[in-house]
Amino acid sequence: MTHYLPREITPRLIRALRRLPIVVLSGLRQTGKSTLLQNEEELARGHAYRTLDDFATLKAAQGNPESLLEGAVMLDEVQRCPELLVALKRTVDKRRQPGRFLLSGSANLALLGRVSETLAGRAAYIALHPMTRREQRGGTTREPVLVNFLNSSTLPSGKAEPLAEAEVLRGGLPPACLGDSEGVEEWFRGYVQTYVERDVRQLSAITDLLAFRTLAQLAALRSGQVLVISSLARDAKLNAVTAGRYLDLLEASFLIHRLPPFLKNRSSRLVKSPKLHFTDSGLAAHLAGVTSLEPGQDDLLRGALFETYMAQNLAALLEAHLPDARLGYWHEQGRHEVDFVIELGRRVMAIEVKAATRWGENDLSGLRTFLERTPTCVAAVLAYNGREAVELGKRLFAIPMGHLLA
Repeated sequence: MTHYLPREITPRLIRALRRLPIVVLSGLRQTGKSTLLQNEEELARGHAYRTLDDFATLKAAQGNPESLLEGAVMLDEVQRCPELLVALKRTVDKRRQPGRFLLSGSANLALLGRVSETLAGRAAYIALHPMTRREQRGGTTREPVLVNFLNSSTLPSGKAEPLAEAEVLRGGLPPACLGDSEGVEEWFRGYVQTYVERDVRQLSAITDLLAFRTLAQLAALRSGQVLVISSLARDAKLNAVTAGRYLDLLEASFLIHRLPPFLKNRSSRLVKSPKLHFTDSGLAAHLAGVTSLEPGQDDLLRGALFETYMAQNLAALLEAHLPDARLGYWHEQGRHEVDFVIELGRRVMAIEVKAATRWGENDLSGLRTFLERTPTCVAAVLAYNGREAVELGKRLFAIPMGHLLA
């Protein structure tokens, strides 16, 4: 049994409700959207809650959508009835009242062109990511170390608590990371079955569910890698068009995220393809068949899953605290790479993830090159799984992941 913990995104949701008539909260199924909407008093106050997962409510939305839009309303799983959004547009245009409608869903409405056009200028789109490490530990009342460091380059003090392999394997979906560890694998198994059999079919007609699941498993094995669709399609025994469509569905339903490349420096050999990341490290590990992350077993996959865990935490922290920031990666073909680049206005921060507790000079080569190529970079950080933050040179730091995610 899981319990409610405060979420990082709540203050941003409240601010959006005060400005716009519609706020859309979307995210991967089971990230806790319904729980958040029903437990945060300032969000729930004055709003009637209705979910389109309920058969009678769905039928009412399809037959007489205006009947669901009287007064202030929370509408959950709205992707199940796109027709409702047309009625919602008409209702808002008649009376534009801030904070009247709060929608949520497990499909990215901003990626569904028809929907985003319908609500253009009327809605704010906010994503609820898997729970951050801070959220799981009930530590959301203080400013994140990442935000403070990006603004001041002041090193965190004290000793950090390293990330445990179990944290990465369980990820950030509340039933998995807050529930009984004994039932996690069984929970993920049921989650994948529900997702494949119900959610994806609601978004698009898929004739071969086995091929779709195979592609999802292969994508999980490639989390943290530059995406090469032709290679993924070949391994899945699909043509590139079908593989691309399946990837679009995975992204629209928040299972994966394509991280864009950072291209604003002097290198002429930059890789311009996106980098593939699963939205949740626990789900990626389950699909990839990984049950242990002990060093020495499969260090490449171990590093990729630690990087995926860092990616989901960074995305959530930026969404909640620095929504204007952009998250990307940097890669010079055949030479150097950096796992994450945070761009906020004219400031840039580079982060390289190292799952080990120690590092060598080779682990810093990508960061050093990025600093040379990027004058606007205020800090290049090796995020390692140790305990102490140290300055290694001008604008070059080693900071424990336990600090950066605190």
